[in-house]
Amino acid sequence: MSTTSVFAEARTVTDLNECFFYHTIDLPGYGLVEGEWDLRRGIRAYLGNVSFKGKRVLELGTANGFVCFHMEREGAQVVAYDLSDEQDWDVVPFAQYDQSDFLRQRRDHIKKLNNAFWLCHRALGSQSKMVYGDVYSIPREIGLVDVSTVCSILLHVRDPFLALQRALSLTRETVIVTEPAGFVGFPSPLLGYKRLLPRQLAAPPLRFQPDWRTREPRETWWRFSPETIRRFIGVLGFEKSQVTYHYQRGRLGTLRFPLRQFTVVGHRTVPLASS
Repeated sequence: MSTTSVFAEARTVTDLNECFFYHTIDLPGYGLVEGEWDLRRGIRAYLGNVSFKGKRVLELGTANGFVCFHMEREGAQVVAYDLSDEQDWDVVPFAQYDQSDFLRQRRDHIKKLNNAFWLCHRALGSQSKMVYGDVYSIPREIGLVDVSTVCSILLHVRDPFLALQRALSLTRETVIVTEPAGFVGFPSPLLGYKRLLPRQLAAPPLRFQPDWRTREPRETWWRFSPETIRRFIGVLGFEKSQVTYHYQRGRLGTLRFPLRQFTVVGHRTVPLASS
């Protein structure tokens, strides 16, 4: 099968009202378009200060494409991957309510995210490619990549390990995983003392977020520690890794706030299995 068969055809979208922007972005012809998150100052830290020059990259969860287009400017050939409105979001299946209306709302939301990607793609003259699907069904026809980015995605999927396994089965060199920090494990003042504790106590946990009493959150499953992510990717052949911390700027209505995040950069140490 030709590898080009999995890539989506470009769409012509020009109306901002048909779009939803997850990330703030500067666009020729449109100016500054604000989103829920503004990574412009912190994007290199968000991506672990990895060099993308000459690299083929698989980016999971591109949303409106800000991270994709940044990596492209840095010299990468990017394959963006995301849901389309033909796939369902991994919604928490609370037995206490009928989720059908919420799923329909999510599909409308995803369609506007897809539109935003194509509007930005056209405005920026991007050469990046798009593949649509869920994280458990990443097609091998994409081909091998040098780097995979899995940023602010795993908290939203039911099976984060399987999502990583699918992406890393195509990844030759490096994986970048970014998630919110400070929700599990030790608070910041105690981080320096972790090395004094037994490993069983020092390893911070994986936290299951949904609460049946509040029926929230509906689309967030987990909070991770860096150690959990390092163990995940180590099992998958990326035994060498580094952790860094940084702050990114969020927006809720008119309220702006910093969110502490961590980034794990993993390097393949076990040869990629031949298919």
